[in-house]
Amino acid sequence: MSVKQSVKSIFFFLNLPVTKNIRYDIYTRRILKKVLENESHCIDIGCHKGEILDEILRYAPNGKHWGFEPLSFLFEYLKQKYREKDITFFPVALCEKKGTTTFNYVVNAPAYSGIRKRKYDIPDAKIDELIVETDLLDNIIPDNEKIDFIKIDVEGAEFSVLKGGINTIRRCKPVMIFECGMGAADFYDTNPEDLFNFLNRECSMCVSTLKGYLKKEKCLEKKDFCDLFASGKEYYFIAC
Repeated sequence: MSVKQSVKSIFFFLNLPVTKNIRYDIYTRRILKKVLENESHCIDIGCHKGEILDEILRYAPNGKHWGFEPLSFLFEYLKQKYREKDITFFPVALCEKKGTTTFNYVVNAPAYSGIRKRKYDIPDAKIDELIVETDLLDNIIPDNEKIDFIKIDVEGAEFSVLKGGINTIRRCKPVMIFECGMGAADFYDTNPEDLFNFLNRECSMCVSTLKGYLKKEKCLEKKDFCDLFASGKEYYFIAC
């Protein structure tokens, strides 16, 4: 375990939300514990090194899971790390169109990598342009599979991923944790009102902050969601 992971584990244990990202990690872990059952089926879109998959396996060890990671070295790492688990990995960038695209690999901060360049909270981001395959979630998840949970963290392309999975979302109504905020989603021309309408009207799902969901607060109204998006006060949400 790395020093970073060790420190984060201490924060988890003590429930100390020292940074916003750590706070979101704590909330995500609590939500997974709340909503997952032993055989829940889950999808992790933007796996990176598998931190969320580790938590999914903790609470749904006998479920069938899918992971998506377009960076080839991370894809190979994940296949090896979870070789004994029932997880199927795909080296594709999910969106709303099947084909290929340029993918911006941030060498000195791989977690920021994505289809489009975005605002980077690091000095002198080193970018390597790669070509990766793209596909729709609806093309990959069989129509007879029941999906219980989806996590989407793709550095701004979340709305495109959602649109490419509309049939799966409508059919299964999974609990979904997704990133969406200024500095990333705006580089994909995401309109928060359109995203909210997509989830609310087209998928019959409501949207909450992670904290609001855990506290059983009323779902966000469209204006509240748009205000949070524009202000950057929150950039992780849950739809259910």
